[in-house]
Amino acid sequence: MYRPRWILLITILAAVAVPLAAAAQTELVVWHSYRGSERTAFEKVVEMWNEKMKSQGVVAKTLAVPHDAYPDKISAAVPRGKGPDVFIYAQDRLGGWVEAGSTIEPIGFYLDEEIEKRFLPETLQAMTYQDEVYGLPVNFKVVTLIYNKALVKTPPKTSGELVALAKKHTDQAAGRFGLAYWYSDFYYHSALMNGFGGGVFDASRKPTLNQPANVKSMELLLKWFGEDKILPAEPTTALITNLFNEGRAAMVLSGPWFLGEVKADVDMGLALLPTLDEANGAPMRPWMTVEGVYIAEPSQHKDEAFQLLTFLTDVEAATVMAITGRQTPANVHVYENPKVADDPILGAFRKQAENAVAMPNIAEMTMMWSPATTAMNIIVKKAATPQAALDDAQEKVAERIKDLRQ
Repeated sequence: MYRPRWILLITILAAVAVPLAAAAQTELVVWHSYRGSERTAFEKVVEMWNEKMKSQGVVAKTLAVPHDAYPDKISAAVPRGKGPDVFIYAQDRLGGWVEAGSTIEPIGFYLDEEIEKRFLPETLQAMTYQDEVYGLPVNFKVVTLIYNKALVKTPPKTSGELVALAKKHTDQAAGRFGLAYWYSDFYYHSALMNGFGGGVFDASRKPTLNQPANVKSMELLLKWFGEDKILPAEPTTALITNLFNEGRAAMVLSGPWFLGEVKADVDMGLALLPTLDEANGAPMRPWMTVEGVYIAEPSQHKDEAFQLLTFLTDVEAATVMAITGRQTPANVHVYENPKVADDPILGAFRKQAENAVAMPNIAEMTMMWSPATTAMNIIVKKAATPQAALDDAQEKVAERIKDLRQ
């Protein structure tokens, strides 16, 4: 059948227009390492975003990356333009990625006062490196006191009360302990260290591992372990979980990641970490890890990516992350929602955040972990004094930083 040329031309153009329209869609690739309920909540939030942006031709697609390989994958893929447009990670690697270049896009240009005020101040500070903001805080995590209500009626408010109560529930021969936590891990020890006013770097980014406050915190730990005998030997996450689930640990120091391992029949409570009699009543102050959402520097869709960042950290998304994902959002306004504010678990972590210290995000932080961990193991095994072990760690960190800067 004969068709006029103009009809054929229209038919051809219509056929070409379909793939062209599809190609015009902007796709944002988002990497994360969430699992379980956290992943379910995050993917739900991204679906909400996609529905909102459908008319604008923008879609976000998520990829869950195994946590152990995640930071190395970011370091290797993003600078070469082989990574995502947006990714989520804690702040401890921020400085290193900024110094390495071609990894994280600064976003200070996009920020306004309204956005900045939506966050707990400590969380936004964790996203700041050398006076430039590189990400928006999504959630935070802190260690707090978790106790078995069947054993502990009133949680301790001071270190003196903690030791006295823990002694009542300790019977080493029967494998029972008043307190259990991974005290040989430097991350968990930070609550004592910061409580004494210690730290790992000063304002000029020089290592301070062997400062007097850090030594005092180690000496108190040794007292709890060696003299008071309220802690199990050679702690591991598996041991601590088993002790608590079996009613053989009255109290533990841990974070939200621990709660998913607690059996349903264990009636647990959460409370603020106690103050330290040995530090003039100063509170124990754990490190706060802040999960930030960042724009990859090589991304070709930075404006759309920032729109996604603002959505992921606004109150609507934060509410889903809190209620469905059981996370503690950095958005301060989400705690005005009664479903979040009245939640005893989320509320407890929110209160502990007021007595927490953002984990340093400087590039030198990666140089600290191995020497500090070695020092912790040496100290708890009593192979060296706290001062000697920390002196050695200080020297090793200084050497590593020197090599880093050359």
